[in-house]
Amino acid sequence: MTHLGTVRLETERLVLRRFVNSDVEDMYGSWCSDPKVTTYMTWQPHGDISVTREYLLGILRDYDREDCYHWAIELKESGRVVGSIGVGRHNDAPRSVTIGYCLGSAWWNRGYMTEALRALIQFFFEQVGAKRVEALHDPRNPGSGRVMQKAGMTYEGTLRQSGTNNQGICDEAYYAILACDYTQPCRGGILAARNI
Repeated sequence: MTHLGTVRLETERLVLRRFVNSDVEDMYGSWCSDPKVTTYMTWQPHGDISVTREYLLGILRDYDREDCYHWAIELKESGRVVGSIGVGRHNDAPRSVTIGYCLGSAWWNRGYMTEALRALIQFFFEQVGAKRVEALHDPRNPGSGRVMQKAGMTYEGTLRQSGTNNQGICDEAYYAILACDYTQPCRGGILAARNI
């Protein structure tokens, strides 16, 4: 893969960009302190904005690496940062990336995360040269799975008791899209999904 780092991407309603220091209040108020958001995450809601500030500093340090992919999700309409999306892990040998995301609960069910995920799928296939983009979720959080489906990913299976989150030991449902799915709409890939 040709790593490009966290470059600015735009969709119809969103700007996906690097975080900056001034995002800390939006981060804390939109999702980092929201217990609804963290139900199936591996981290607890931030009890104080200082925790968010420390977390943000870690993200900013990571931007020095070309293989760091961590976007702020900014609404074009308001300029507010309402979530994040990025690569939790990547493997250069099979050229795969695993995407993770979170969005403030006040903005759920509006299609924002599907829009962001589609943009990343396009970016990783067309610019980075990935061959596989995958994501996973706790099956008790079906909304996350619907995001993956609407972005053109295919359900591949569930690994039983293979992970942990704030609910304890959990199953993990895997979704993926391959580069060949992306370029061949007859296989039900993202080109077909764009019409959803």
